Amino acid sequence: MARQPAHPTKPNPEKNARRDPTAAGQRDAAVNRIAAHNYFLLEKFETGVALTGTEVKSVRGGRANLKDSYGLIKDGELWLLNCHIGPYDHGNIFNHAPLRTRKLLMHKEEIRKLIGRTQHKGLTLIPTRMYFKNGRVKVELALAKGKQLWDKRETERRRTADKEAREAISRSRKER
Repeated sequence: MARQPAHPTKPNPEKNARRDPTAAGQRDAAVNRIAAHNYFLLEKFETGVALTGTEVKSVRGGRANLKDSYGLIKDGELWLLNCHIGPYDHGNIFNHAPLRTRKLLMHKEEIRKLIGRTQHKGLTLIPTRMYFKNGRVKVELALAKGKQLWDKRETERRRTADKEAREAISRSRKER
């Protein structure tokens, strides 16, 4: 005959996934806001990134910067250059180099398609955001074409006109 426990045990409470919104995938770890200003973003791809442990912890802490980074295809492999991931605070002598070249993980067929587009059409690969998905760091790469100065001005004019139109509509609804 089994003995009854003195205190009834409670099941372990589930961990709160909202505690760290970046790691839970609810918030981006890094966003390249200037990319949409400097480039026409034509098509977006999701890639994985080969990172060390201290790099993942730094990304989780929000210490990643995609501002001047770009993608490069070399020898049939995809690489991320100039992506700054700050050193981990509690790292030791084995901490990572902040600007090291990192390998992007993508299927071979997708890389072959990108090779054709980047070499023949004069397009480039720009990372637009870095985020977590199922506990893994992902980078959203955009196939981009550079904007000229007049293109940037035209985009700004359109954005201002759209904003003014939305404000006029909302003002007319409030007056009713």
